[in-house]
Amino acid sequence: MSLFRRGPGRVDPAEANRRTAEGGAVLLDVREDAEWKAGHAPHAVHLPLSRLADGAELPGHLKGRPVVAVCRSGNRSQKAARLLADRGVDAVDVTGGMAAWERRGLPVRDGRGRPGTVA
Repeated sequence: MSLFRRGPGRVDPAEANRRTAEGGAVLLDVREDAEWKAGHAPHAVHLPLSRLADGAELPGHLKGRPVVAVCRSGNRSQKAARLLADRGVDAVDVTGGMAAWERRGLPVRDGRGRPGTVA
């Protein structure tokens, strides 16, 4: 048995967008409320890591679908993907997070559906 536990996989922003925009996987944004409101991917679902760590579950209609977790830089989303994987969810996270998403020119919308920024 290895002393090092291998974590869930990682995908780049383009692959995350492909997997989630087509509706197969859920893009789960695990940032806090203010970050979400400033800017998020248009098809993302919001569930902060703080709530997920406290035991919150995915909404019922999302259960059974693969999850692509995203945060600002990739740190919190790695933790979220591990938490979800430990619960039996097929989960990966986005390398570089929403900052990399935005740099790739992928869409970011604020809480009102207008062009947003990554906070």
